[in-house]
Amino acid sequence: MITSTMIEMALSHVNDPDLGRSLIELGMIENIAIDGKKVSFDLVLTTPACPMKKRMSDDCVNAIHEYVDREAEVTVNLTSRQVEQPDPHSLMPGVKKVIVVASGKGGVGKSTVAVNLAVSLAKTGASVGLMDADIYGPSIPIMFNLGQEDVIGENHDGKTYMLPIERYGIKLMSIGFLVDPDKALAWRGPMASGALKQLATETWWGDIDYLVVDMPPGTGDVQLTLAQTLPVTGAIIVSTPQQVALADVVRGVELFRNPALNIPVLGFVENMAYFTPAELPDNKYYIFGKEGCKKLAAEMNMPLLGEIPLVQCIAESGDSGKPVSLWSDTETPESKAFMELAENTIRELCKIEK
Repeated sequence: MITSTMIEMALSHVNDPDLGRSLIELGMIENIAIDGKKVSFDLVLTTPACPMKKRMSDDCVNAIHEYVDREAEVTVNLTSRQVEQPDPHSLMPGVKKVIVVASGKGGVGKSTVAVNLAVSLAKTGASVGLMDADIYGPSIPIMFNLGQEDVIGENHDGKTYMLPIERYGIKLMSIGFLVDPDKALAWRGPMASGALKQLATETWWGDIDYLVVDMPPGTGDVQLTLAQTLPVTGAIIVSTPQQVALADVVRGVELFRNPALNIPVLGFVENMAYFTPAELPDNKYYIFGKEGCKKLAAEMNMPLLGEIPLVQCIAESGDSGKPVSLWSDTETPESKAFMELAENTIRELCKIEK
């Protein structure tokens, strides 16, 4: 006869792959039901987009077969923890996690990473928003084939909010929707900070799992103000392999570790990690140096979330307004790299919540 105690004992041998602790210890097993040899229970995930959910589910079935009964019919119901409804008067009601994508300097492909991260997160089944906070050089409209848009207002709790523009299943908001793209934004620091705070606090995102924020490059007052304004869950820092870029990565980490912020750094992304010609997809040429960001990540005991290759189609896809991560029917190195980035990001977010 199978009992709940036997099931719990068996599942105590199954660990969360990232945390190294058993699912029973973490409280991830609920509602065990037994009917003869039929066993069912809920495996409660931190997020419905958890990249390790199939592995954990399979491990649970295997553990019951090994420690309880090989003939048991096991049903694992994958659920996610009900998140407490946010205060409707809070800064971003309905937004569950805010991920800022930052860089210590410009020109490292931060916006490209932010865009393709957002698209890849959406491909996991999550609802995603993308905010273009790069106020001096907003590139999100171009990368989604948009320009100045008619942004509609909507009233919530007596306040009028801007509604984001939807494209490719992503909710988008950018200062580029609101200003003439042919005119430079000659704003001083306080003006830029004020505009960003308004963009952040007066956009109605609705219920979304992830809001990816494309930060302005650098580590100055504008970045500090924005990070203090947003309810940031974690930060990702983008760099290229050269030493001159890596020096700015350290400053980026210091910005988020500032006691005034105390924001977890989820990890690094090495962009333009290597060049791969389209006709030789298995070849790697380390034009800007080899594994510089990877080595720095190891030295700082930080995760390397992804290595993005330098390939022509990534630049072309941004210019055409169709991010390369949209090409879900292909198994290209660049598409795989961005999906790996999304999965690793979700994994690090799960660790924070645990």
